[in-house]
Amino acid sequence: MKPVVLGRIAEVRARVAAARRAGKLVGLVPTMGALHIGHAKLIERARADCGAVLVTIFVNPLQFGPAEDFRRYPRTLERDLDVCEREGADWVFAPDAGEMYPVPALTFVDSPRVGAHLCGKFRPGHFQGVATVVAKLFNIARADRAYFGEKDFQQLAVIRRMVTDLNMPVEVVPVPTVREPDGLAISSRNVYLSPLERAAAPLLYQALEAARRAIEDGETRSAVVKAVALDILATSALIQVEYVEVVDPGEIQPMVEIVRPARIAAAIRIGATRLIDNVGC
Repeated sequence: MKPVVLGRIAEVRARVAAARRAGKLVGLVPTMGALHIGHAKLIERARADCGAVLVTIFVNPLQFGPAEDFRRYPRTLERDLDVCEREGADWVFAPDAGEMYPVPALTFVDSPRVGAHLCGKFRPGHFQGVATVVAKLFNIARADRAYFGEKDFQQLAVIRRMVTDLNMPVEVVPVPTVREPDGLAISSRNVYLSPLERAAAPLLYQALEAARRAIEDGETRSAVVKAVALDILATSALIQVEYVEVVDPGEIQPMVEIVRPARIAAAIRIGATRLIDNVGC
């Protein structure tokens, strides 16, 4: 059955309220569209857990920096609706900017400590934009559970901390990263890779896995673990490293001496394409 497409906040609230009166758990899957198999897994998990599933599709201007082209972000609503139908979503909330921001925003949500390192260092203001729009979606949808992929682990950590600190009545559910057979994390950005760049891209996951094995073999010095990953990334001249870090999974603070649990995260550029990935240990 095709999902019902909603464009107004009042419509979302009415549908969710009716589902709750019927005793259903409501699952929320926030997205910016351009849906791929990773998003499909989020919807699939929400469908398995909940009696009603709401997918949101909104390209959020607040999370784009000055050097990031908001207008070029792909808008593929019809194709996205096909994905939502296949995975069993009940509703798709696809508002325009005027519905989400009827007046210029003067109030923001931020978790500056959790967002300070990794991608936050290279994309100032990004996580404030993410946290603000997700807080709005939580207030709009009033869902019981919200589903996020572990590929964007720092984003997941920011949202978890926001929910904890602000006592938001929603359970944040992490879903494992979906990968290609060669290990490359599924991302909408992968389509921008040339054949040569695509052949080099799996080195990112290989580097993270090698770093994880070093930790599991007993290495506790972060500098040594990072060097293991960097050596692998250096085997391709196409790869420019933005960062490789070992961080704690809660506050995303870099570790000098590794205490598990830990998260190994990296970002690289291959040509004009930025890729991120992480693994836990």
